[in-house]
Amino acid sequence: MAAQIFSAILVIVVGVGGCVAYFWGANRLLDLVFPARGVSGMAAVDNLRRQGMIRPWLFVGPALLILVIYLIYPVVETLRLSFMDRGGTAFVGFANYQWALGDREFRNSILNNVLWLAVVPAACTFLGLVIAVLTDRIWWGTVAKSLIFLPLAISFVGASVIWKFIYEYKGAGQTQIGILNAIVQYFGGTPQVWISLPFWNNFFLMVILVWIQTGFAMVILSSALRGIPEETIEAAVIDGANPFQIFWKIMIPQIWGTIAVVWTTITILVLKVFDIVLTMTNGQWNSQVLANLMFDWMFRGGGDFGRGATIAIVIMLAVIPIMVWNIRQANREAGGR
Repeated sequence: MAAQIFSAILVIVVGVGGCVAYFWGANRLLDLVFPARGVSGMAAVDNLRRQGMIRPWLFVGPALLILVIYLIYPVVETLRLSFMDRGGTAFVGFANYQWALGDREFRNSILNNVLWLAVVPAACTFLGLVIAVLTDRIWWGTVAKSLIFLPLAISFVGASVIWKFIYEYKGAGQTQIGILNAIVQYFGGTPQVWISLPFWNNFFLMVILVWIQTGFAMVILSSALRGIPEETIEAAVIDGANPFQIFWKIMIPQIWGTIAVVWTTITILVLKVFDIVLTMTNGQWNSQVLANLMFDWMFRGGGDFGRGATIAIVIMLAVIPIMVWNIRQANREAGGR
C-alpha cells in the first residue's frame, strides 16, 4: 500500500512538475528566439507579433499531439485493419463487413444494443427529471441528490460486482444471499438465476447503468430547472395552472434542449457499453453487445484483428452522428452556433 501511495504521489509530482517546466521553458525559449526587449523599432514589433502567433501553439501543441497519437491514429489504423485478414497482414477488401452482415451473433448484438438504446436513455432521463423536480421541493433534497449521485463515482466494474451480489443465486434448498432472490423466496416465489434468463437478463443489466447514470441526468436537469425564470412559473400559477400543467407545459419546453443533450450523452455511453456485460455475463445467454463482441474477436481465441476492427468501425459510425448532434445542441444551449 505504501509503495502504491508513493508511486501515485511521484506520478503527480512528476506530471505537474513536467507541465510547469515545459510551459516555463517553452516561453523562455520563445523570448530568447524572438526577443522583445533590447530590440528597438520595427524589429521589436515584429518579434512581439511572432510571439503572439507562436505562443498559443505552445499551449495547445501537446494536446494536439496527444490527440493525434491516441485518437486520430487509432481511428485510421482501425479502419485499415477492418479491410485486412485475421492477422492484419493481407488485404481482404469488404470480406469482414460481409461476414458481419451474415453473422448471427453480430446481428443479435445489434438487437441488444438497440434494446439498450430504447430503454436506458429514456429511463435515466425520466428518472433524473422526476427526481430533480421532487428534490427541489423537500428540505432534505440536497441529501437525497447526494445519495442518488453517489453511484456515478463507482466504476462500472465495481457497480456490476455490487449488483452481482443482488442477483446472486444459490441452489435449491439453500439460503439465498442475493437480495432479489431472498425477497422472492420470502414471498413464496422461486429463486432464479436472473442474469441467465434470455432477453430478460438484458433488462437486469440495464438496471445497473440506469442506477449509475440517473445521478448524472438529475444534476444536469436540476441545474436547468433552476435556470427557469420564476416569473413564468408565477404567471402560470396566477392563470390557474395546476402543478402537472406547470411541469409539462411551462417547465419542460424551457429545458427541452438540456433534456435532449442528456438523452444523447447517455445514448453515446450506451452504444459503447462494455464493462457491465463483461463483468456480469461476458455476453452469454444472448446478452452480447457490440463492444463486448469486438473485445472477444480482437483479443480472445488468438484474436481476429480484421473482424474486431470491423465491429469497432460499426460502433464508431453509430456514435459519430449522435455526438455531432449533441455538440451542436450544447452550443445552441450556450448561445452559440
